[in-house]
Amino acid sequence: MKTKLNSREYVTVASMLFGMFFGAGNLIFPVYMGQQAGSHVWAAVAGFLITGVGMPLLGVAALGLSRSSSLFDLSQKVNRPYAMFFTCLLYLTIGPFFAIPRCATTSFTVGLEQVLPAGHARLYLLLFSLIFFAAVLFFALRPGKILIWIGKVLNPIFLLFLGILVVVALLSPSASISARASLMVESSDALSSPLRTGMAICPGSSE
Repeated sequence: MKTKLNSREYVTVASMLFGMFFGAGNLIFPVYMGQQAGSHVWAAVAGFLITGVGMPLLGVAALGLSRSSSLFDLSQKVNRPYAMFFTCLLYLTIGPFFAIPRCATTSFTVGLEQVLPAGHARLYLLLFSLIFFAAVLFFALRPGKILIWIGKVLNPIFLLFLGILVVVALLSPSASISARASLMVESSDALSSPLRTGMAICPGSSE
């Protein structure tokens, strides 16, 4: 069995992990934090790196170093009732209670709602959600090809469009810097706001 990856495979795996972790919340809250931070942008960046990036990486490291086969297996190191409760709670949170609806609504709001005719927004959202989750189901039923689909196809395309979005936003910003920026920095928002992305609980779902 091959145990050492070459440079190209490292890039592909890294691309896949980025694509798996980058969700709807990562398009919403970093932008909001940046606007609220104003001239204190580096404080906001530091807070986001700690809780929005550092905690998910610690989760991945915990799964790897413990050699746990699943989130349930890792949680059993506390006790079995806790493992059952935490695993169910996590999958409900990243599933029907929180992340799944946000993925569809954010994609629709950011990508299509602005260009569709006014009115019947709920009908458009319903149709978009059906197509969106049909595509998700297609990929989910083929887990063996997840490295190819996400790492080599979907994520490079996504990064291209994300890069275009960032450049356009920098050249033509749509909002001014918040006058209340200092309030965000003085409070705990720089650390707590990144938690809204849901990144901290993602490692367990990507077992």
